[in-house]
Amino acid sequence: MASSRQYQIPETPRVTAPSPTPSDSSSRDAYFGPTTRSASRKQVHARSPPPIDEDVDGSDLDDRSRSRSRSTPSGLRSRRKGGLGSSKGTGSAKNGELTLPNGTVNGHLSPAAANRNYWREMSRSPSPLGLIPIHQKWRSFIHRHEIPRKILHVSIGFLTLYLYCAGYQLDQIHPVLLTLLIPIATTDVIRHRYYAVNRFYIRCLGALMRESEVDGWNGVISYLLGAWIVLRFCPKDVGVMSVLLLSWCDTAASTFGRLWGHRTWRVRKGKSLAGTVAACVTGVITASLYWGWLGPLFSSYNQGKNSFAFDGTLALPVPVREALGLSFSQASITGPLALGAMSLWAGVVAAASEAVDLFGWDDNLTIPALCGAGLWGFLSIFG
Repeated sequence: MASSRQYQIPETPRVTAPSPTPSDSSSRDAYFGPTTRSASRKQVHARSPPPIDEDVDGSDLDDRSRSRSRSTPSGLRSRRKGGLGSSKGTGSAKNGELTLPNGTVNGHLSPAAANRNYWREMSRSPSPLGLIPIHQKWRSFIHRHEIPRKILHVSIGFLTLYLYCAGYQLDQIHPVLLTLLIPIATTDVIRHRYYAVNRFYIRCLGALMRESEVDGWNGVISYLLGAWIVLRFCPKDVGVMSVLLLSWCDTAASTFGRLWGHRTWRVRKGKSLAGTVAACVTGVITASLYWGWLGPLFSSYNQGKNSFAFDGTLALPVPVREALGLSFSQASITGPLALGAMSLWAGVVAAASEAVDLFGWDDNLTIPALCGAGLWGFLSIFG
């Protein structure tokens, strides 16, 4: 039997603690264990300088934490008090770069300069900041679906038909539009110069406005200007049809574009294929009913200078007929075939004018102008 001395228990190794840091060695009575690598990295980050505060507007922490809430930040309130123009942010360079307190530029854009044209980069009614108080209370009915605005938009078309059926002529209507345009545009200029007037204006008409119109021009101005242009310079049926296409095709494009636009291709920024098709179909139906039924029903009002440009006949131009050796009857169409061709062209013009972006102008101005030019040009060639 082996002796027990062969299985002796080894001695416990002696562990020596690492030497303390200079800051730890200053404490005499405290005990400090070994310092790991993760703890060393934390100490290095703790000794790094604090990040630079890039809030050039001088807003406190409470304002910055509430910048994404529905309440309006104090910086945005002070920027809107100046009307259309944005106030110059303190501490920002001329080119929009952020200027540090010591006067140097670190190459970053200041928040105020980056958000100067924020409404142009966003959709028409996107803001949860509460620029219009009634949009907070009616988020779906007014802010998202714009029901009161669409009702006003559509009602202009029915008002136009009523004036046509009542026997009013264009020279009796376009002076009234110009008379309304002048005070409305003047009011818009005044409200952008005085914050109190703008606030009162928004409280009264906020349900009919988009939030982009708080700092921009009201869409009613463009609507009146576009209607005045086509009723002043176009033939009677072309002018009336242009206003109808503006009233109903634009509303249809907006409605169906919001419903199904995310499921179709995008024509351009803010315009979907669903909205464009809806505008085209609405234009075809509107033109068919007006030129096929309502226009001939009140034909006694369409005499002389108020006669229609479309009389139910479409023909090839004279040079083309002569080149092809065709008579007028052989190169022309009448009746339902001519009405269908004219209605189809009206739908195409309405869809194209609604989808195109002309120098960033309001579509309430561009749609009637482009529709009037497209319809009158087509009738000048084939009418």
